[in-house]
Amino acid sequence: MKISEITESFNLEFHGDKNIVVYGFSSFNNPKPNTIILISKKHMIEKLKARKDIIFLVERYFRDEYPNLNLLLTDEIKISFACLLGFFEKEKYSYRISDLSVGKVTAKNFKHGSNFKCGNNVSIDSNVSLGSNVTLGHNVVIGSDVKIGDNVFIDSGTVIGSEGFGNTLSKSNTWIHLSHLGGVKIGDNVSIGSNCCIDRGTIDDTIIHNGVIIDNLVHIAHNVFIDENTAIAAKVGIAGSCKIGKRNMIGGMVGIIDHIKTTDDVIISATSTVNKNIDEPGVFTGIMPITQHSSWKRIAFWITKLDKILKKLNFKKL
Repeated sequence: MKISEITESFNLEFHGDKNIVVYGFSSFNNPKPNTIILISKKHMIEKLKARKDIIFLVERYFRDEYPNLNLLLTDEIKISFACLLGFFEKEKYSYRISDLSVGKVTAKNFKHGSNFKCGNNVSIDSNVSLGSNVTLGHNVVIGSDVKIGDNVFIDSGTVIGSEGFGNTLSKSNTWIHLSHLGGVKIGDNVSIGSNCCIDRGTIDDTIIHNGVIIDNLVHIAHNVFIDENTAIAAKVGIAGSCKIGKRNMIGGMVGIIDHIKTTDDVIISATSTVNKNIDEPGVFTGIMPITQHSSWKRIAFWITKLDKILKKLNFKKL
C-alpha cells in the first residue's frame, strides 16, 4: 500500500519518498526492503541509515537529525506501533456455520453481533450471547449462559464457562461436587490468550470487565471478579471468589488464593503467592507472605547474606 494510506489512517506525519510502497513490517535485526521498522534508539537508526528502501517509525526528534531518510513520525511510538501492526494483520479466522453445527454443539438461543469470526471446531452451548467484532480461535469452547461484549478476541483452545472446582467433604471423607449454576460475563475490548480456563459461577456469574487482557495458560476460578483494564500474564491461577481491582498487573505464575481482594493499581511480581488482601496501590512481591516490593527487596538482600553472617558469628552447621 502507499505510505499516504497509512498516514491518513493514523494521522501520522511522513518525511521522505512519498511514492514508496509499503509491504508490512520487518525487524531491526532482519531489515527487508519496503517495510516499516520500529526505531526506539539512535544507535539503531545509525546502523541502517544507508537504507533508502526502509520506512523508519520514529519519534519526532529524529526528523531534523535524519532529513534524508524515510521517517514515519509519531508522538506515541508504542501506540503507533501497536496500531500499525493491527493494520497489517492477516485475517486469522473466517466464520463457518458448519463449525457451529457439528459434534455436540447445541447453540440454542445463540446470538451474535456483526463481524463474528471463528476458527475450526468451535463449540458453543445454549444461551450464549456475543457482541460485535468477536473472534474465537480454533477449538474454543463456550459453555452455556455466557455473555460476551464487543471487540473481544479469544484465542485457540480456551474454555469459557467450564465447571468450577467446588467440592465439599462428607463425614465419610468422600468429596461431593457442588454443581455450578451461574455463567460468565465478559465485557468489551477484552483479549484472552490460548488454552485458558474461565469457570462459571456457582450461583452468580464470573465477571471479566472491560479492557482486561489475559495471556495464555491462565486459570480463573468460579465467581472471580476482575475489574477494568487489568493485565494478567501467563500461568496465573486465581482461586474462587477473588475480587481483582482496576488496572492491576499480575505477573507470570502468580498464585492468588480464594476470597482475596486487591485494590486498584496493584502490580504483583511474577511467581508471587498472594495469601492476604492488598488494600493499597503499589508493587508487591513475595512468596509467604506477600509484602510491599520495597520491603521484600531488603528481606531478600539479608537472606543472601545470612550464611556469611552466621560464619562470622561462629554458628555451627546444623
